[in-house]
Amino acid sequence: MGRLDGKVAVILGAASPGNMGQAMARRFAAEGARVVVAGRHQVALDALAAEIQGTAALCDITHKNQVEDLATLAETTYGRIDIAVNCTGSGLIAKLLETTEEDLDQITALQFKGPYFFFQAFVARMAKSGGGSVITMTSASTKAVLWHHAAYIGTKSGTDAVMRCFANEFGAKGVRVNAIAAGFTESPMTEAVMQMPGLAEAFLKEYPMGRLGTVDDVADAALWLASDECFVTGEVLQVNGGLTLRRNPSAREINASMTAARSPI
Repeated sequence: MGRLDGKVAVILGAASPGNMGQAMARRFAAEGARVVVAGRHQVALDALAAEIQGTAALCDITHKNQVEDLATLAETTYGRIDIAVNCTGSGLIAKLLETTEEDLDQITALQFKGPYFFFQAFVARMAKSGGGSVITMTSASTKAVLWHHAAYIGTKSGTDAVMRCFANEFGAKGVRVNAIAAGFTESPMTEAVMQMPGLAEAFLKEYPMGRLGTVDDVADAALWLASDECFVTGEVLQVNGGLTLRRNPSAREINASMTAARSPI
């Protein structure tokens, strides 16, 4: 018997092979859930849905009508929604004085307005049907500041605050709303920078548990938040090996580590 037997889950942001959303989809399906996987790339979504015997749907979180359509599709297909996870995001790196208005508009749409739409659509339906679990991805950098990441941090922090408001208002309806804060995690979004000599080593020094996180670490945490075992709401779960006990490396430390890694012995 799986921990999610009989439950229906929607995972938005599952269109990139090997990302957090896909790891969650596979884990949830293995635990008995019927899963709707959504995102912006149909071919990848169709392949994942076939693999886990789920349903694929196109959805851009920055468009409220598409988020509402996704929730309606899941409810119409399976009769209910018990779990909804937002795994969308973009790792914008831009210096404070060089961040453009276009940068701000794009990341606000993706990481603040979009999650707000997501909460509205899925919390509302769960409140009417008896409850459920809504999860959104945030970042350890809201606590352990990372250089040249201000717009990213600001929008994630804003969504964390909104998450707490939804949790407070809808807890009486049986809806739990939480966030997962990952650190520098091995995923498709970080694949290119992970290959840069010395970069991962600069971050690794700040992780008390001695390794960087993986998408499976995040999926394990999401499984618990999604399950009936969870009696937590309005919280940011720090799934980052203790990084927030310390800090992210400075730009100077990152550059020094990368320079050392490139230097011949």
